[in-house]
Amino acid sequence: MANWELKHCCDHDQVVFIATISVFTVVILALWRTILLTPFKLITVFLHETSHALACKLTCGQVEGMEVHANEGGVTQTRGGIYWIILPAGYLGSSFWGMVFILASTNLLTTRIAAGCFIVALIIVLFVAENWTLRGLCIGFIIFLAIVWVLQETTKVHILRYVILFIGVMNSLFSVYDIYDDLISRRVHSSDAEKFAEICPCPCNGVAWGVIWGLISFAFLCGSIYLGLVILS
Repeated sequence: MANWELKHCCDHDQVVFIATISVFTVVILALWRTILLTPFKLITVFLHETSHALACKLTCGQVEGMEVHANEGGVTQTRGGIYWIILPAGYLGSSFWGMVFILASTNLLTTRIAAGCFIVALIIVLFVAENWTLRGLCIGFIIFLAIVWVLQETTKVHILRYVILFIGVMNSLFSVYDIYDDLISRRVHSSDAEKFAEICPCPCNGVAWGVIWGLISFAFLCGSIYLGLVILS
């Protein structure tokens, strides 16, 4: 039975889970502006654009191409679909995937499933990518995850779950930062939030939607930590 109230928290696995997330957060913030985190930032952009593409396909639209740029920008060309679902799917989707990765890391089986699904997604996107930054990112992470997985299964270097957890934490933090930087601290008239404000009947401008999406993304991060502790209880 799930321990939703987290009584008698925390045992060894829960302490390791919280400690690892804390260490990863400190490392990420310390290295935030270094080139070392660039590939992981680009993975967040990749998941952002993939979420737009999934929302488009799920609302019967057509994805015509995807790009991820070295300056941490990206674009997904879509045709049709439900626009008011496609627009917020990028920021909220990348936050959601961060939560999925964090929760998947709590168990070796779910870690393998998450890594396998991620590799499949990278392979699929490789064939619709329209620039070499995205192609190179897909190829690089396919090779990286494959090597880590082989080490997991054939040696005593069992780090696959920590790699998945790091990607989840990085994705969650960068998603919240990206929303603040793109939608709240500066007003970009071509942003997803500004476009959403134009078609939404609610009396909110782009900045207000940025705040709302930011709070939802932060809730995903907090929720993933709470649910992770419940799973490990």
